[in-house]
Amino acid sequence: MAFKPAPLNTAFFATSIIGFMVSVFYIYPQSMPWGTAFGLVFSLMFIASLISMRQAKPIPQLTKKRK
Repeated sequence: MAFKPAPLNTAFFATSIIGFMVSVFYIYPQSMPWGTAFGLVFSLMFIASLISMRQAKPIPQLTKKRK
């Protein structure tokens, strides 16, 4: 069975970027273990969204041809 990534929406992508920035600049200086953990989670979310954009098939409703 082949690997088929799910198409993730842009909110997931934006959340990963914003979450990483908040983790690095706000949480990490206050608590190193929590900042590292949140940074890792949001980094994995970012990588998942890149894989989704690269390999997922487009949604058929969005690719309708105009007459």
